[in-house]
Amino acid sequence: MAGSGKFCTVLTHAKDDTDRATVAFVIANAAAAAEQRALVFLTVEGVRLSQKGYADDVHEEGFAPLAELMAGFVRAGGTVWVCSPCFKKRELDPESLIEGATIVGGASLVEFLSDGTPCVTF
Repeated sequence: MAGSGKFCTVLTHAKDDTDRATVAFVIANAAAAAEQRALVFLTVEGVRLSQKGYADDVHEEGFAPLAELMAGFVRAGGTVWVCSPCFKKRELDPESLIEGATIVGGASLVEFLSDGTPCVTF
């Protein structure tokens, strides 16, 4: 199933729904493994996952720990974008971003998706 396309996962949850947060990164890792240009867009509560150490204690039964899934995604070439207004609203620390995370505005996501790129939301 290798390809040269793109795939987007939008994640709106963090510790408020660890199952969704975990499965979102499982799917994102599958996209990266399929040689897609894989993007995770963290928004709403999901932006909390952009902070170093935040996901360290999240481990849903039957899955790898969330922090491992996130690090593996970045190692596989995946991109993590963090919604700027959501990040600012929660007064998070830009100096504590996880490796591979970039704070962006909504226009970046719109541009990424503008060619019909598939996108799933958790």
